[in-house]
Amino acid sequence: MMKKYIIGIDGGSQSSKVVIFDLEGVIVSEGKCELQPMHLAENGVVEHPDDDLWDSLVVASRAAMDNFPGNKADIIGLGLCTIRFCRALLKRDGSLASPVMSWMDARVSKPYEHANEEVAYVTTTSGYMTHRLTGNFVDTAANYQGQWPIDTDAWTWSADETVISQFGIPRRMLFDLQMPGTKLGTVTEQAANTLGIPADIPVIATANDKAVEALGAGLLTENTALISLGTYIAAMIPGPTNPKGTTAFWTNFASTPHQYLYESNGIRRGMWTVSWFKELLGDDIMLKAHQDGHSVEEFLNREAQHIPAGSEGLMTILDWLAPSDAPYRKGMMIGFDARHTRAHIYRSILEAITLTMKNRVDEMCAELGITLDNIIISGGGSNSTLLMQIFADVFGIPATRNEVNGSASLGAAICVAVALEVYPNYNTATKKMVRIRDQFEATLKNNTLYSRINQEVYRDITATTDTILKKAAMIF
Repeated sequence: MMKKYIIGIDGGSQSSKVVIFDLEGVIVSEGKCELQPMHLAENGVVEHPDDDLWDSLVVASRAAMDNFPGNKADIIGLGLCTIRFCRALLKRDGSLASPVMSWMDARVSKPYEHANEEVAYVTTTSGYMTHRLTGNFVDTAANYQGQWPIDTDAWTWSADETVISQFGIPRRMLFDLQMPGTKLGTVTEQAANTLGIPADIPVIATANDKAVEALGAGLLTENTALISLGTYIAAMIPGPTNPKGTTAFWTNFASTPHQYLYESNGIRRGMWTVSWFKELLGDDIMLKAHQDGHSVEEFLNREAQHIPAGSEGLMTILDWLAPSDAPYRKGMMIGFDARHTRAHIYRSILEAITLTMKNRVDEMCAELGITLDNIIISGGGSNSTLLMQIFADVFGIPATRNEVNGSASLGAAICVAVALEVYPNYNTATKKMVRIRDQFEATLKNNTLYSRINQEVYRDITATTDTILKKAAMIF
C-alpha cells in the first residue's frame, strides 16, 4: 500500500512553517520562513508589512516540497492554521486592501470602522489564506474570537441586528463559516503552482492557532493542562461547555467541533523575552556558543543548569509588554548582588515564566474546580531540558513534552486525517499521531523552595512594584 501524506500549515507570529506528515504523525519534510519585522506606527498600529503572511508561506512551502522524498500525488490534503486575533481587510477580488493587522494592533480590539471604500470583506488571517488557497470566501468558525459578531454557543454569525451593529461589520462583508474538520475547498492551480504543492487537494478547516496547537499536543482530558510557550504564553484545559463571565480564564473555540478550550490569563511577549536577552548579549555570546558547537539557547541553558533553583535571590517580573488595564507596568529584575552573572539572569527569566504561569493556572483551576495530574509543554522553549525541569519543580507534577513540539502543524494534520476519514474521530487520530518524547518529574527540594518563593514573595510582587512604576510612568 502506497504511503500517504498530509500538509500541516502553521502560520505563526514570528514565522510561517509548512510540515509534511505521514499518517502516523511522523515529520517527513518541513520548511520555515521568518516573518519580516512588524511595521510599527503611532496610535497602536502594528501591521504585517506588504503581503508577508502569504509571501513567507510560499517560501516555507517550496522548502518543504524541495525536501519531500515522496510522490506529490500521495499528498491527500492540507490543514491550515494561522495566527488568531488578527484582522485582514480585503478588496472585492480577495486581495489585501491594506496590510494585515497584527493581534498586537490596537484596532483589532475595537469594533471595525469602515474607512476605506475599497474594503469589501473583513476577515481573519485564516480567511485570507483560505481564499488565497481555494478562491473561496469561506473560513473556519473557530478563529473568530474578539471583535466579531459571532454566536459562540452556535459557532455561527449572530442573527441579532444589535450585535451586528455593535461590531460594525455587516453580514455581506463576512466570510461564510465552516466547522473544524470540514472541507473549505480545494487548492487552485494558481496556488499550487506558486506553493509547489499538488492542485485540487482538499483544504480542511482547523481553528485558531492555540486550539490547533492543543490538539496537536494531545490535549484531550480535563485533568491535563497544555502550556504553550510562544510570543504569547498561555495555558489551556479542554472542556465541553461555554462558560461566560469568568475571571481567571476565558473560553476559546477548540479544534474539535462544539468543544471548547479554557484559556488562562497569560504572558504577553513571553518567550520573546528570552530572545530579547539573547540579542542583548550581542555577538560575543554567539561566538562563544559557536565555538562550543551549540546554539545560543543551548549555550545559555548549559550555563544556567549550574545555577541553583531560585537564581540566588534574583527575581524577574515579565511585563515587557504592559497589559491594557495596567499600562504603567514595565519589566523588572530585583535582587542583584555580586554573585549574579548572565546565567543567573537567564535562569531568572525562565523561572519568572514558570512561576507566572503557575499562578495563572492555579487561578484557572480554582475557578473550574479541578486538580491537575500533569502538564504538557509545547513550543520551541520545550526543547530546553532546564526549562522543562523548572516547570516540573514549580508545578510539583510531571511535565511532558512531545516528539513534535511545534504542535500546531500536527494539529492541522490531525484535522485533515479526521475529515478525510483516515481515522474515525479526533481521539483515535490523536492517539495514533501524537507521541510523547519524555517526561520530567518534580524534585522535592526544588518544589519546596519554589513554593515558598511564590507564596511569600512572587505571587503578590506586583502589588509592591506597581506603586513605584506608577510614579515612574509620570516621568517617562
